Amino acid sequence: MSNPTQLRRAVASSFLGSVIEYYDFLLYATASALVFGKVFFSSLSPLAATVASLGTFATGYLARPLGGVIFGHFGDRLGRKRMLVLTMTLMGVASTLIGVLPTYEQIGSLAPIALVLLRVAQGIAVGGEWGGAVLMSAEHATGRRGLWASFTNAGAPFGMLLSTAALNGSAAMMDEQAFLSWGWRIPFLLSVVLLAIGLFVRARVEETPVFAAATADAASSGTPSGSPRSAPLLDVLRNHPRTLLLSIGVGLSPFVLQGTLTTFLVSYGVQAGFARQQVLNGLTLSSGLAVLGIVGWSALSDRVGRRPIVLAGAVAAAAYAFAIFPLADSGSVALLTLALVLGQSVIHPMTYGPLAALYTELFATRSRYTGASLGYQIAGLGAGLGPLLFAQIQASSGGGGTGLISAVIAGFCLLTVVCTAALRETSRTDLAATSTAAEPSVPR
Repeated sequence: MSNPTQLRRAVASSFLGSVIEYYDFLLYATASALVFGKVFFSSLSPLAATVASLGTFATGYLARPLGGVIFGHFGDRLGRKRMLVLTMTLMGVASTLIGVLPTYEQIGSLAPIALVLLRVAQGIAVGGEWGGAVLMSAEHATGRRGLWASFTNAGAPFGMLLSTAALNGSAAMMDEQAFLSWGWRIPFLLSVVLLAIGLFVRARVEETPVFAAATADAASSGTPSGSPRSAPLLDVLRNHPRTLLLSIGVGLSPFVLQGTLTTFLVSYGVQAGFARQQVLNGLTLSSGLAVLGIVGWSALSDRVGRRPIVLAGAVAAAAYAFAIFPLADSGSVALLTLALVLGQSVIHPMTYGPLAALYTELFATRSRYTGASLGYQIAGLGAGLGPLLFAQIQASSGGGGTGLISAVIAGFCLLTVVCTAALRETSRTDLAATSTAAEPSVPR
């Protein structure tokens, strides 16, 4: 198994890679709520422009399962490390190009079309990144897998912190006109620097010992036990559809809540009368604290199991869903910040943090990249489609509809409860075992 040095490098690489990927991916989320409606959809009314902007944001999530399938296939065949270099490069290039993209006023309808294409490239990249990054940590770890794997998930809010801080800093240094004219581009152009740092760190990490052992087994025996005879995707769909479907159901509510807090609530808060700076400050604070929440709850899941933490988090999130908008409508900056911190730093990490280890433990080595990525990325559609759905509910109700939005969030939380209860506990799973993970059954 892995030596401590390689484990530390793998965890650092996974965390940093996730930070970079989500810096780029979630920078777009914040920009779509605050900037892109005015820059790329200036011919529409403000509310319609917001819906259109969040629509392009959602396309990135629609592309994520495709990225999971593509990079998962080759990651299960050729190795985790090679795919991670490709995903990071694709994301960095796409984000940099967004930073130099002409506006609607300059090139007309070609601007939003190019924006959508680059967003799709971002989605494919992040769809392939997560599975490989989680596996690099989990398959190097000999113990405390929940803790080590969680650093990949912790990279998401840290990336949000950096992206929000970068956008916030750019906005603070100039007036509104300058920010909308060119200032918003600065954080996207910084992707080049982050890409160079990430590739340097990632190059020092070796392939995981679990995958290396499986590859050696394949070379020596030709058809090792547990190695899929068909493509990894077909192995997952044909032999483990229930596992895949339950994993999707478990992950939907964390992603819907994530999209609500990091995208929709940002736009909602500005519409409710808060200054953009006030909303971004709250988002930056909650994102930083979320790193601690994700790592902490995931470490606890090593002791008590994944299922108890996720179940408790889903129940708490369902109740919290009905408090979000009253807090935002209070007009108090302190209560809005409390809503963001409580949601993103305490409740959301309970359901989101343990997912890294949980998804990894549900599938066998030779189809793990594909299975974990597909389940996670399909569930991830909730983060992209949720804000779009909520914006449409808000638009159709004339700016209201928050009660219905809260009920929808709570419904997804109930789905997570049901699917988590149907899954077996996975925290004691041996990742080095060559046999494919068994279909879960409802515990007695």
